[in-house]
Amino acid sequence: MKLGPIELLVVGFPGSQFSGGITPALEELVQNDVIRIIDILFVQKHADGTVTWAELSDLVDDVAQAFAPLVDLLDDALLTDEDAVSLAESLAPGSSAGVLLFENVWATRFADAVVKSNGRVIVNERIPRSAIEELVALHEVSAD
Repeated sequence: MKLGPIELLVVGFPGSQFSGGITPALEELVQNDVIRIIDILFVQKHADGTVTWAELSDLVDDVAQAFAPLVDLLDDALLTDEDAVSLAESLAPGSSAGVLLFENVWATRFADAVVKSNGRVIVNERIPRSAIEELVALHEVSAD
């Protein structure tokens, strides 16, 4: 199986206050072939610092059913127990996180088009949202 660019995304929920509000946005991305979720993990860091995690198959039925159609798991899960413990280090006690490993499907199609046109990518770098917000704010101030 050919895979395009893969990203790891960890979304933290202070106080373990996950409402499920991101599910519709994920559904839209998957249904529109923008991304393909290839693994998902739910991590919780308890108040005493202990860490627990769950894979999709470990979740209660209603939560598992909400996410199952969105995940296109490979034959072997790519996120490991060691990943869960390592990623939990950045969590505050009493919080949780959803961990997504996803393919940028749009980028795969674009990369194929670049290759077919004898092109090559010179630079591909993600700019943090906070940096863009700062640039936009500076631009708005200078425009006034």
